[in-house]
Amino acid sequence: MKRSWLAALCAAALLPAAGAIAQNADSQPQVSAALAPAKIGPEACQKTLLTDFDPDKGDFFGHDVSIWDVGSAILFRSGMTIDADGAPNAYNPQNTGLDDLSNAGGPGHWDGLVADREGNPIIQDSSDPFPGFYVSQTALVDWSKAPDDPARYVDASKIPYIVLPVVLSHQFGARLGDFAVVMNIRRATVADAIFADIGTLGEGSIALANQLGIRSDARDGGTRGGVLYLVYPGSGGRQPRSADEIKSETDNIFQQWGGMEKLNACEGELPPPRFQMAERNFH
Repeated sequence: MKRSWLAALCAAALLPAAGAIAQNADSQPQVSAALAPAKIGPEACQKTLLTDFDPDKGDFFGHDVSIWDVGSAILFRSGMTIDADGAPNAYNPQNTGLDDLSNAGGPGHWDGLVADREGNPIIQDSSDPFPGFYVSQTALVDWSKAPDDPARYVDASKIPYIVLPVVLSHQFGARLGDFAVVMNIRRATVADAIFADIGTLGEGSIALANQLGIRSDARDGGTRGGVLYLVYPGSGGRQPRSADEIKSETDNIFQQWGGMEKLNACEGELPPPRFQMAERNFH
């Protein structure tokens, strides 16, 4: 079975110590040259500025995020606000759900809720996961399920996903269902994700924030900066994926792109990932 890129990185992190031990050839085994980490310099990253984009989240969050083309991938640094859309307990009429109801839109224009023909939000019944709560939607859907079925949408509490503005996704060819690697630089944690909703730049699901060690409360969580996003346009199939599928697909894509060595070449030396925090918990 092919190792995930996180496992490969763990092995790479141990190589310097192994090399030091190998200096004593009489008592310690030699390290195979085939296992030596590849040396990739800054020239290995062809980095082209696409645009500077204002995420429109106020001075606290920052302005003019640089979006880079790094060869079959799009790279940018930003903060992260938290998206609860798609979670069956995201919103309810009493406004006691995971997120504030105002973030779902309003009468006549519900962004985060499924509405009927009269524009009224649909409420889950006794056969649904959270009776009395609204049916919350994401832009990425499972077309095999009915519009009023909460399972049609990507559950923010279980699936690590990112959000992109529609204008940017069109500009660099990202489509719903594409894969991404996200890194919390401050805590050196890494997670795989899927592009599942349309909104503001620098936004991720509750599950993604949990994996990255970011406060995941959709009402007052998130972080103002220090998050690295690597998005692979055209990599998905415009359909929801399980958490295990996201991990497997993204690990393969990341390795084919160049892995952590290339990411370091593009962004400068990043802190070694803390693998124990980056391990996924999908149960």
